[in-house]
Amino acid sequence: MALDRIRRDITEGRPGIPLTLKLRVVDVKKCRPLHGAAVDIWHCDAGGLYSDESSNGTAGQTYLRGVQLTNRKGYATIRTVYPGHYTGRATHIHLKVHIGGRAKGGTLRGGDVSHTGQLFFAESANSSVYSLAPYSSDTAQRTLNSSDSIYSQAGGTSSEVTLRGSASSGFVGTIVLGVNPKATPAAV
Repeated sequence: MALDRIRRDITEGRPGIPLTLKLRVVDVKKCRPLHGAAVDIWHCDAGGLYSDESSNGTAGQTYLRGVQLTNRKGYATIRTVYPGHYTGRATHIHLKVHIGGRAKGGTLRGGDVSHTGQLFFAESANSSVYSLAPYSSDTAQRTLNSSDSIYSQAGGTSSEVTLRGSASSGFVGTIVLGVNPKATPAAV
């Protein structure tokens, strides 16, 4: 199954508050946008479940997973829903940036991973979102950013997506990802 599908909309009909991510990828050494970098994201749904996880009964499904290539200004735009949560982790989105790959047949081929990380959200936004359906039906205990060691390792508030909009109407989220295009970090 292709989990490396290039697509702008990764929702596949999953319910939730609309979230359009505008992720800008820049060369951390040259402070210039990286054109053609592949931004690969995945996250859980409003109920705290990931696609393609046999333990969740979602093997073979691809919702809330996808890749988008950056434009000349370094932006990758991805339409998704606000992520849910599960016990033991703060609200987050997984992310990898691939350099040197190419699009073929709607999927990413080749290249190297130059950045692996996670994006987080302000607790005020999380509280607003999780008070609304379908999120409010998830009874798993929330883990706050301050209690998640990965949040701290990722840089704390500097790893939080800046949000415009509201839980009632949806969000546009932005963040700048400074990457070293020559780096090949160890697998996490």
